[in-house]
Amino acid sequence: MSQAAQKSPDSPHRIFTEKTLIVASHNQGKIREINELLKPFGIVAKSASELNLDEPEETGDTFVENAELKALAAAKASGLPALADDSGYSVKILNGDPGIYSARWAGDHKDFALAMQMVECKLQDKDAQEDDERAAAFICALTLAWPDGHMETFEGRVDGTSIWPPKGNNGFGYDPIFIANGYDRTFAEMECGEKQKISHRADAFKQLVDACFKAS
Repeated sequence: MSQAAQKSPDSPHRIFTEKTLIVASHNQGKIREINELLKPFGIVAKSASELNLDEPEETGDTFVENAELKALAAAKASGLPALADDSGYSVKILNGDPGIYSARWAGDHKDFALAMQMVECKLQDKDAQEDDERAAAFICALTLAWPDGHMETFEGRVDGTSIWPPKGNNGFGYDPIFIANGYDRTFAEMECGEKQKISHRADAFKQLVDACFKAS
């Protein structure tokens, strides 16, 4: 068993001790955020796009299923541990949509201005005006997979409100229409470091670190 495959005596999780990790994504925004989160651990992160790895079809019915299939595909193709994220924007009154289809709502050209407009149109169709009627959340499933098939998966979430019109030029995706509970600015109005402290991805990543990055 390799060093990376060993478990600590007091942990049910597999401990990551490798120095190279594949970030199984072609989304540059996600890659930047994950690389920022990995910096303190001295890990060399290579993206799937750098290695020309194909993106598997996201056939899962949940964020967890899609994160696991992407991480495992990248790990097996590269022969290295791989980290994959599947995340999206979930609006309560829209039965959780766009959810796992968040990227698909933006179309082949990744037009998130269009996707955000679709969310707002559907909210208007519901006559959703008050904050409680516009409750939304960002959800992230984060999976660390090894080439032998072992996986560790964690899910993070941040709740808030879907607003209109969009505000801010930072971030990516649906960030300009989301205000987290307890804040008065959208994710797109926050600096990267501020968003990192409260985001769904940061929540999932903290769980991953606590479980799998403890061994020396």
